[in-house]
Amino acid sequence: MNFKIDILQTGSSDSSYKYSIIFALYQGKWTLVRNKDRNTWEIPGGHIEAGESPLQAATRELQEETGALEFSIRELCDYSVENGSNKTFGRLFFAEIEKTGPLSDFEIAEVMYSEVLPENLTYPHIQPVLFEAVKKILTGDLFPENRE
Repeated sequence: MNFKIDILQTGSSDSSYKYSIIFALYQGKWTLVRNKDRNTWEIPGGHIEAGESPLQAATRELQEETGALEFSIRELCDYSVENGSNKTFGRLFFAEIEKTGPLSDFEIAEVMYSEVLPENLTYPHIQPVLFEAVKKILTGDLFPENRE
């Protein structure tokens, strides 16, 4: 598959977003989740439901997928993924998890904490590109004018 991924400064209409993706650190390691139906790893996140803002979806998904109980979360940027004639938009978030609890019995089988992305990713053509962009945003190398 041929994917075109663009990292965009935040600013599109919330109604155009389909996904919220959360890159979360817990005890200095990146948080990854494995869906019950898969044997691959992914970054926490998911669909934005009707009536939800991207931030509300990110907060809900982080809690559901990682068991996060106490955390801080902030918007980083928007992104688009184009595959042929299909183009979707989402928003990337960064979270720092302070405390976790049990996972909901919904869709996630397990949570892993790692310093790097594993090789067996659910979306191997998309997640590494987003991960590199997030690291650059956090260090101020991408969108330096937005650095806190």
